Amino acid sequence: MTKKRGFASMDPQKQREIASKGGKAAHQKGTAHEFTPEEAREAGRKGGQAAHGRGTAHKFTSEEAREAGRKGGRSARNNAGANNNPATPQEAPEAPAPIEAPAEMIAP
Repeated sequence: MTKKRGFASMDPQKQREIASKGGKAAHQKGTAHEFTPEEAREAGRKGGQAAHGRGTAHKFTSEEAREAGRKGGRSARNNAGANNNPATPQEAPEAPAPIEAPAEMIAP
């Protein structure tokens, strides 16, 4: 059996602290990776597949699923009618801000 060395031998809390410092420094320096919406979608899809494969994915109750659907429906209805008022000047919607990866997810 191979013995863990260096970073791998540290307890998870210490690893998180070090990774967090690295991530904060990269953001201040302007060199941190920022996910595009497509990269974020792909990462979320992979994470969901992995969680389902391990059996650790959140299982929605029927009530939670109904509530999520209601929220999504309200949001879609509110946004759909927002620019349909001819008396209101139309503006281009803002692009969503890029999603930044936690430092521990970025390969060196």
